[in-house]
Amino acid sequence: DVKPIVSVAAYLCDSCGSEVFQEVTGRQYLPLESCISAQCKRQRSKGKLHRQTRGSKMLKFQELKIQELADQVGMGDIPRTLSIHCYEGMTRVAKPGDVVEVTGVFLPSPYTGYRAYRAGLLADILVEAYQIDKDKKGYDEVTQRDKDNEQVQQEIRRIAESEDVSRQLARAVAPEIFGHEEIKLALLLQLVGAPTITAPDGMKIRGDIHICMMGDPG
Repeated sequence: DVKPIVSVAAYLCDSCGSEVFQEVTGRQYLPLESCISAQCKRQRSKGKLHRQTRGSKMLKFQELKIQELADQVGMGDIPRTLSIHCYEGMTRVAKPGDVVEVTGVFLPSPYTGYRAYRAGLLADILVEAYQIDKDKKGYDEVTQRDKDNEQVQQEIRRIAESEDVSRQLARAVAPEIFGHEEIKLALLLQLVGAPTITAPDGMKIRGDIHICMMGDPG
């Protein structure tokens, strides 16, 4: 989701009526409490400041989470994730499931609260995005490319003419995990689905199935 983030915070003094502005450079900041205007300094008074939302400057902000592609992950490894911070024009560029190439700057993100107490001098890493390029190869383009590839067509015909088509396709689901062919077959059936059946009385039976997987997470 795209959310507003404060770039310049505006305050109004209840003593002298002056407007005070505070530049915000991070995602967290400490609001001003007492007035720092020249008039309050001359009067030697500490007027109380009140936040003014209308006078503050907001920027569009979006945080993305990206992870490695499946073909870039080693056997048995977990894909690594990275936080991407997008501002203004970089927001709403990518959607979940898109393959993107991000150009930006690595920045440290210090821990806060109890996590900072435990982490000590450690800090998390994020990327401030300056450019996001999407992989524009859609499903139709990939399908057309496979149609033009004779080697792919021969492999498809070979699998279609074999007797254990479902088992071969099931073994292609998560090939880095050994065994569990029944679970892979169930996932394959859920991915492929089946046509909706319409009974003579007009009742429709859905072809998609539900799967409830239970077991030891380890």
